[in-house]
Amino acid sequence: MLYQLYESQRALLAPFSEFASATSKLYDHPLSPFTHTPLAHRISAGFELLHRLSKEYEKPPFNITTVNVGGTEVAIQEQVAATKPFCRLLRFKRFTDNGPVLDAMKQQPTVLVVAPLSGHHATLLRDTVRSLLQDHKVYITDWTDARMVPADVGPFHLDDYVAYVQEFIELIGPEVNVISVCQPTVPVLAAVALQSTLGRTVPRTMTMMGGPIDARRSPTAVNNLAMNKSFEWFENNVIHRVPVNYPGAGRLVYPGFLQHTGFVAMNPDRHLSSHYDFFLDLVRGDDESAETHRSFYDEYNAVLDLPAEYYLDTIKTVFQDFALVNGTWHVKGQLVRPQDITGPALLTIEGELDDISGAGQTRAAHDLCTGIDKSRQFHYDVIGAGHYGIFSGRRWREKAYPEVRDFIRRFSAAPAQAQLALDNTPSDGPARPARKAPARTRRAA
Repeated sequence: MLYQLYESQRALLAPFSEFASATSKLYDHPLSPFTHTPLAHRISAGFELLHRLSKEYEKPPFNITTVNVGGTEVAIQEQVAATKPFCRLLRFKRFTDNGPVLDAMKQQPTVLVVAPLSGHHATLLRDTVRSLLQDHKVYITDWTDARMVPADVGPFHLDDYVAYVQEFIELIGPEVNVISVCQPTVPVLAAVALQSTLGRTVPRTMTMMGGPIDARRSPTAVNNLAMNKSFEWFENNVIHRVPVNYPGAGRLVYPGFLQHTGFVAMNPDRHLSSHYDFFLDLVRGDDESAETHRSFYDEYNAVLDLPAEYYLDTIKTVFQDFALVNGTWHVKGQLVRPQDITGPALLTIEGELDDISGAGQTRAAHDLCTGIDKSRQFHYDVIGAGHYGIFSGRRWREKAYPEVRDFIRRFSAAPAQAQLALDNTPSDGPARPARKAPARTRRAA
């Protein structure tokens, strides 16, 4: 019933949101006579704020069209490498006509970024992907909003998430390096462990960032909620059926709007202050700051529904039974044994100020992966970074990414001359966008 009430509220607010947007433009457009009335800037700013507070936020695009590789701008084309009912595997393919750069790109390591399925879309990792594309071939898991998956497709469990990761590793091949951010650190570790136990393809490196490998360490407010409420409480209070106006009508989900409410409730003062600052920026005409606010909240407010089975499995397995660290987790009947992992090198990354995954939770992976030689295990703390700072923003780009890049370069077995070629290749100007180039002359990596 709660989901239906939310949808009714959203439908009622939609006309008001459009009215607020139109009124804001009426008082801001240079050709409108209302622009020259007293307090026009304040009226326009107020209505734009109301529009943004009441509008529905759709999934934003990655919008990565070019990236700098070795001093040369190369074109990026987003491609679908594999499609599953609850996920698409995307590849960001790089195109250039610069021969030396192309040859170097072909020798660069391949990376699979496993994005979180925890409320936000994979586009939250846009900054992560953009940085990685400078030195890697990049794939990413793009999880599907559960309300868009017809109910007759069937359920999606945590075991299925693990199976998807295994399948993607097999698809990309043994040259893959896996990066997991936040929630997927647990299923990714399980997937690599199962691949190792069964003697199948494993990645060359594993990078785990800000995830609840052992949620008992330095528990945060998120951990406490999951641990202190009973499984039945979650089952009875946060699981709802998708309304009839979506393809997944009738499917049981953990709605994205509940997750978003929880995100905001963790730091209400910060969000209130941010919106007020946005209003002041509009009044002052500070377009750059206002656009930064829009970009952040376009991403932050765009959420997806989680399959109920997967959400409840995660609560029980990760936050209540601690099945991974206790050695009791079975995936489709197979015991998960992290100690069987011997081939990949391991890097864990934590943020000093992370209030989602506390200190030591990700680092716990080293205690489980006893089969990996100590000379191939590394940990890095991002000083001054919160949860989002370890994979997005200035601290990611300046502190965390260089560590990830150098770690992968060291253990991925990619020829060292590939980077040397890039370092010594003069730029011959930006490449033309791939969509405008004749297919027969455009080369890719």
